[in-house]
Amino acid sequence: MGEEAVKLVIVESPTKARTINRFLGKGYQVVASQGHVRDLPKKSLGVEIEKKGRTWHFQPQYELVPGKEKIVRQLVRMAKEAEDIILATDLDREGEAIAWHLAQILAEAKVSEDKLQRVVFHEITAAAIKEAFQKAGKINADLVSAQQARRILDRVVGYKLSPLLWRKIKRGLSAGRVQSVALRLIVEREREIAKFKKGKFWQVWAVLKADGRGKIDARLIRWRAEKVDVRRQRQLFAGRRQLRSTIFGKFARAAEAISGAGKNVRVVSVQERQRQQQPAPPLATASLQQEAARRWSWSPKMTMRVAQALYERGLITYHRTDSLNLSRQFIAAARGQIKEMFGKKYLPPAGRQYKTRAKVAQEAHEAIRPTRAGRQSLAKGDRRQQKLYRLIWQRSLASQMAAAKFMETKADLKDGDLLWRAEGQRLLFDGFLKLYEAPIKEKLLPALQEGQKLDYRYLEAVPQQILPPPRYTEASLVRELEKKGIGRPSTYAPIISLIQERGYVEKTEGRFWATKLGEAISDFLSQHFSKIMSLPFTAQLEAELDEIANGRRFWTETVAGFWGPFIKKVEKTQEKAARVKIEPEKIGEKCPKCGQGELVIRRGKFGKFIACSRFPECDYTRPYVEEAGFNCPECGAPAVIRYTKKRRRFYGCSRYPKCKWASWKKPSTTINKQQTTDN
Repeated sequence: MGEEAVKLVIVESPTKARTINRFLGKGYQVVASQGHVRDLPKKSLGVEIEKKGRTWHFQPQYELVPGKEKIVRQLVRMAKEAEDIILATDLDREGEAIAWHLAQILAEAKVSEDKLQRVVFHEITAAAIKEAFQKAGKINADLVSAQQARRILDRVVGYKLSPLLWRKIKRGLSAGRVQSVALRLIVEREREIAKFKKGKFWQVWAVLKADGRGKIDARLIRWRAEKVDVRRQRQLFAGRRQLRSTIFGKFARAAEAISGAGKNVRVVSVQERQRQQQPAPPLATASLQQEAARRWSWSPKMTMRVAQALYERGLITYHRTDSLNLSRQFIAAARGQIKEMFGKKYLPPAGRQYKTRAKVAQEAHEAIRPTRAGRQSLAKGDRRQQKLYRLIWQRSLASQMAAAKFMETKADLKDGDLLWRAEGQRLLFDGFLKLYEAPIKEKLLPALQEGQKLDYRYLEAVPQQILPPPRYTEASLVRELEKKGIGRPSTYAPIISLIQERGYVEKTEGRFWATKLGEAISDFLSQHFSKIMSLPFTAQLEAELDEIANGRRFWTETVAGFWGPFIKKVEKTQEKAARVKIEPEKIGEKCPKCGQGELVIRRGKFGKFIACSRFPECDYTRPYVEEAGFNCPECGAPAVIRYTKKRRRFYGCSRYPKCKWASWKKPSTTINKQQTTDN
């Protein structure tokens, strides 16, 4: 390391180390711990739990993460030789915990505590690092306590519930404090859909002409002075017969094409008002994941991986945040960039600040934004990094732009018992829409005046389906978890990945379906551990963790309050709960090997397969092939659904490897099966 003593800077990742090293002069050496160096043991509970009197005591038994011995030895050696040691891990609870564990390891190695300093920064830029190093302080014990409480809670739930699921349902299952609640949301949505009664009603429209100046679409809003809202439409027009007799009887024609006799419709009022559409706030972790899923069908895991790379390269601020706040410096720079690109009229009178929903100040420094307002795109980086950076840059600058302005027109038209409403909208000023892509729905109405009479061109009854609530997508599940206060930004991606990898849910066409196994686990936990599976209880636990991080609560108080009732419930369930039997799905074929059993669909380590129901007496198996419902667009053979090792679903040709066509999405044009057969 050289004869001259240096200041040792320890961060988590090699990429972050290289970026920071560019901003520090001589006398600094930046090294990476490569994530956590200590944790609870993998193969045991790792928490000593003892009750003294009425009080529970918890002592975590930390050990080196397997494979980190060489890195730790190197860090200890370098720390002993360094003049100062600067712990520059991330600014959230996990980063604070890594810094604390490093400090504990160095203390055990007799490295002086006086040499240790803690710095935090929300972006990896020269200015941010310089400022952070000037304000070096101590490790935040409250954040460490909050992380430790979460770690212990998750560990005791996993280590006590998982073996219970093994005994009562199936070996190899796992349960988690937050993952089980996320699974419950998906299962409950599945039940809502199953119970829902689909239906259809009719929405009535009139298409009119105004003295040859184009057509006007008007919606029926009143009939005989009664408001015709969606609820009333369902009552009045559930079927075509009711529709005709109620509304169209006076015209004596079919519902789809009725001509009025002359100018029957009169304009009774015309109202115009100007409406402003304000820009959306800058991105936080949850909204970043939702937007990437909506635009590019990215999983939260992929979004966070790409954002991590951008952060470590010093291109964006820290990407795990609940905050919507922007620094004054960035707002000033953004306003200057907007003025340069679009002109002064695209600036509001003052910079905008958005209300932060986060409760923990230490985790709410800033929203996700570019470190430089003037950098519109990336010269380097893979395609995903370029796309995500561009989104973050656009959203951040757009949040500081002027509102878009629209002129809305509302005209009421009367014909006897019928009152119609025509609505129009035109864009007056695009404002932030100049930069940030958003759908603009313009609908122009011809100039109308009160008392003006209009001709019917025809009437139309548009069928409206009464549909069940949609299944969750990754974006809508993240939104629901955030809305209900379940988990935190850093937990959404691993939660969603885990319940897929375990086979508790499957993703089809971008939406989650609960498997029979997932339903069985959710039902069992909901029946016997209703409190843990309760959404309000889980949200309350998150709030208590926030209080610990803010120094308003002791971590042992929260863990003890959870542990006492929980372990009693585990013991009772272990003794009294009946074993759950999951009947495998039959495919309607007899086993070709033994001739006695029926073939069923089972799930193994690498997904579904076909097996004999008499296993282990009969060991017949074969691959499970799920038809996709269309033909291969390259060769015309039936397409099938396949899965990657990580359980990601894709489409492929049934003739593989002779035909190697594969796609993540169903193609827009497919070869018709009948045509292929005929040929």
